[in-house]
Amino acid sequence: MRFTREEIESAQRTVGAAMPPTPQYAWPLLAQRLGCTVWAKHENHTPAGAFKIRGGLTYFETLAREQPGVRHAISATRGNHGQSVGFAARRHGLAATIVVPHGNSLEKNAAMRALGVQLVEHGDDFQAAAEHAALLAEQGGMHRVPSFHRELVRGVSTAYVEFFSALKDAPPDVLFVPIGLGSGFAAAAAARAHCGVSTRLIGVVSAHATAYRDSFRAGRPVESPAGTRLADGMACRTPVPESLEVILREADDVITVTDDEVAEAMRILFSDTHNVAEGAGAAALAGALQQQDRWRGKTVGICVSGGNVDSGMFAGVLGGAGALA
Repeated sequence: MRFTREEIESAQRTVGAAMPPTPQYAWPLLAQRLGCTVWAKHENHTPAGAFKIRGGLTYFETLAREQPGVRHAISATRGNHGQSVGFAARRHGLAATIVVPHGNSLEKNAAMRALGVQLVEHGDDFQAAAEHAALLAEQGGMHRVPSFHRELVRGVSTAYVEFFSALKDAPPDVLFVPIGLGSGFAAAAAARAHCGVSTRLIGVVSAHATAYRDSFRAGRPVESPAGTRLADGMACRTPVPESLEVILREADDVITVTDDEVAEAMRILFSDTHNVAEGAGAAALAGALQQQDRWRGKTVGICVSGGNVDSGMFAGVLGGAGALA
């Protein structure tokens, strides 16, 4: 998935009209802990608390130009994509319906409703919610916003363009990127090409939802159960072919992290940087911790992709690994 310089610059203008760039910091305590320089890109600092908002902004800007008759959009989510859709739809005066699985994060649900989203609960996982969203779109004549799309990737790429541009004099040796459906990884690859850096990209998936790791190793799409308790943003059981194509071409590796490793990374981010990260948002650090011997003395990048964790769950994580059992 490639973009012209004009497409990236246009995305930067669209995103920049709605939010400022998010920061990247080299945290001394993380450096001390990992034995290397660690740059954290703080997408938990966006207006919706996660990187997804960028893709929603570019998707709806393009939709408004190309299909001005659309008045109602629908999509499925575990939370961050839904907030992105709600935020961007409201900016363009569109109604938005979001389908979530039963048992979804209460606080993510509340955040979506606060953006004016009509919330529908259906099914036990993301896949069931997505299938129901497709049915409702057909029945109600609504525009269905996919969870992975070129326009979403174009918007998200602005995060990594900011990151690589800020570190252009000394780009990191490696960047760990969490993978849910893959828009974040595809965006990082696009930004790497745009900025002309040679940083290695390592994808990080949940050890309890290994579809993309299994597919990466097999060289073809492989489905896998998704049973993570903590990293709902990574609970993918069916790879997106377009996303997998990018990962196969651009990834140095795809590794897995357990819920316990993610919980430890969440605690470390809070203690060392006083940032709140949701499970998927801490996965990149969990991956860097797992590989710290490989990158000792080097410069490592991590994406803190989101901070939208329910307060009760976060309290349990801070209370120790046993609190999640």
